[in-house]
Amino acid sequence: MNSSPTEAELRRRVAELLVVRASGHLEDRQRRYPRWELTNADLQRLLKQGVGGVILLGGSAAELRQRTHQLQAWAPQPLLLCADVEEGVGQRFEGASWLVPPLALGRLHQRRPSVALALAERYGRCTGDQARRCGLNWVLGPVCDVNNNPANPVINVRAWGEDPETAGLLAAAFQAGLRLAGVLGCAKHFPGHGDTSSDSHLDLPVLPHNRERLDAIELPPFQRLIVAGIDAVMTAHLLLPELDPQQPATLSGAVLTDLLRRDLGFDGLVVTDALVMEAIAARHGAAEAAVLAFAAGADLILMPADASAAIDGLVEALRSGRIPIQRLEDAIRRRRSALARVSPGDESEGPLVTAADLALEEQLVESSLIRLSAREISPAAGLNLIRVDGVLPCPPLDSSAPAITQPLAHGFRPVLIHGQGVSPWQDQPESPLALERLGDGPVLLQLFLRGNPFRGDRDSREPWGAAVLQLQRLKRLAGLLIYGSPYLWEELKPLLNSTIPALYSPGQMPVAQRLALGQLLPESAAGFSADFTD
Repeated sequence: MNSSPTEAELRRRVAELLVVRASGHLEDRQRRYPRWELTNADLQRLLKQGVGGVILLGGSAAELRQRTHQLQAWAPQPLLLCADVEEGVGQRFEGASWLVPPLALGRLHQRRPSVALALAERYGRCTGDQARRCGLNWVLGPVCDVNNNPANPVINVRAWGEDPETAGLLAAAFQAGLRLAGVLGCAKHFPGHGDTSSDSHLDLPVLPHNRERLDAIELPPFQRLIVAGIDAVMTAHLLLPELDPQQPATLSGAVLTDLLRRDLGFDGLVVTDALVMEAIAARHGAAEAAVLAFAAGADLILMPADASAAIDGLVEALRSGRIPIQRLEDAIRRRRSALARVSPGDESEGPLVTAADLALEEQLVESSLIRLSAREISPAAGLNLIRVDGVLPCPPLDSSAPAITQPLAHGFRPVLIHGQGVSPWQDQPESPLALERLGDGPVLLQLFLRGNPFRGDRDSREPWGAAVLQLQRLKRLAGLLIYGSPYLWEELKPLLNSTIPALYSPGQMPVAQRLALGQLLPESAAGFSADFTD
């Protein structure tokens, strides 16, 4: 590019480095998160102006195939089309494979390392194959954070391990699977979000560690992925005062240029985490956040609060000399180099989910179930008390979910506890459940609790330990199933009487529910389906 591009040329080249958010659904009225998901008119306008990437969420896998074709047809250049499918494409798009959280394999690796590594590569291959066939060319994973802080509200089971060696080995195996599938990967969240107790979606976490500690714990998984040729690294919205007391990693040249580029030798794409997250958006406007991130060393600007303002700010910074034009040239080179490594999409009409994928889904669940008692849950006219932490509508649970239908076949009527519903709690420390509000009879307790963005520590404040003791004291606890966090399981397990049927599953998806309940409930009613329709 010449030293003085025209305004139109400069804007188009800057726009190429933005990744904006879209719904996976085709129609505007179907958008689940209109605060962040652009309208079709805005998408068409921005893509025509040269915006080079789209991150998608929501809809079915079949709809996603149509959506990615539609978006690419609106763009005059090849797009980076990505999604946060850390746990398989079905985590975000119904109908594809939804796999157990990565930490399940991290725990398995402690007992059966070779099995865990082989499964991690198959996990990556399944995710990559299905992503490519749905039109995605970039998987925003693997998570390289070392979840060594059980109180972490946002990484938690998303991590591949709780120590650097496990996290790095399994993340690298997952990435090898993505590469075999012909899609790009992304190591995140640099330089490490595992040892935080606050959520960067809501606030700015502080990681107080010095470089020696980072070299020992946080950085090794990223170093392993860099050596393995990872395509991209995503930044973390957290402050590391020992490296940069002023700016969070996403906006810090000390972190992105000095540490990541110079010291670790990474020359692939650096992408910000979403700039709409409160750790950044609460402190900087859309234009300034984009400029600070780009100046610090980020190549791609993910989900700016206002895409047009971000383009304006970057163009002005380049024109004024605040950011050298070479930064733009380097970022565009890296983006185009990454796109050149993508395999063509698979347009075949065969099934998206293969028999091998289905077998993998079940094998991952079965390898990660932990059962505490050999006893089964006795059928009874009682309560199936379900606590779910997801937003409504909740992907793990609908009226036909095994967690509802299988206990119902044995007499347990469902009672759902949700953050937007009536509280089950009362102000009695030793008897925190207001059982008179819930009903009589034995209680099957199913807890769908794991670290989730935007929830902070709300779920950890619920007194489930006291509730389990209360139900046992009243001889009303028929059984306990925990889906999600191993840390909650490890907290409650010592409180259980040895006669209580209990089981832990890291996965929350229907296949995990079916297999878990199949171990605890009598076989006769397995596969029961509620006899009603909408």
